Amino acid sequence: MPEGPSIVILREEVAPFTGKRIERAEGSAKLDKERLVGQTVHSFRSWGKHFLIELDDVSLRIHLLLFGSYRINERKESTPRLSLGFANGELNFYGCSVQVIEGLLDEAYDWSADLLSDAWNPRAALKKLRARPNLLVCDALLDQTLFAGSGNIIKNEVLFRIRVHPLSTIGALPATKLRELVAEARQYSFDFLEWKRAGVLKAHWLAHTKKTCPRCQIPFTYAKALGRSKRRSFYCERCQKRYADPDAGPPEAPLEDDAD
Repeated sequence: MPEGPSIVILREEVAPFTGKRIERAEGSAKLDKERLVGQTVHSFRSWGKHFLIELDDVSLRIHLLLFGSYRINERKESTPRLSLGFANGELNFYGCSVQVIEGLLDEAYDWSADLLSDAWNPRAALKKLRARPNLLVCDALLDQTLFAGSGNIIKNEVLFRIRVHPLSTIGALPATKLRELVAEARQYSFDFLEWKRAGVLKAHWLAHTKKTCPRCQIPFTYAKALGRSKRRSFYCERCQKRYADPDAGPPEAPLEDDAD
């Protein structure tokens, strides 16, 4: 599943279509495609893993889900979920969710939760985290209401970098470690974006899909379905400390998580 940085790259790649008129709208998505014809693209935006197309009187939200993809000025053999044709090219989206958003995007989204947004607010993130002490950190980093754009790669890499065990609870983390979690989630998202643009993202992975801890030189623990979000995790039992309150209740489920 594409994480937030990949959606930012998509937004950048389609920028030449800004201001262009939609001449054709086709595909298998169940929405009124005729309504889109004749509308002008006012902007392409992104919020976390959501790719947003802002038109004259409506916006489109595209989520690439587990195996979604897109093509610019070319097509796959399969039928697209949505194909938008312009006088100078076309955009095609496959294996994705397409939804219509009525009204203003600024009223539909909390931009302060987007890790790659200029409006990102670390204080707001800390406040929301402190209100959910029984949430596992592995689930917190997949909760899009807390860290929009973070996915399984970011989760595994951030927790390894700050030396926190994925089954730690938010409430048990020391204040300095909680602030480090928030700061590193933001920083790693930008590192991810830079490495993805350069085509060297995997070369910088320290934990995700790895078998050996580069710090301790011992085997990583691999969990196929860890936490309430049940996602793949790679972590070191020696250098990633588990913070837990023995008197705390059962772990809380994330409000909104994303598949690996």
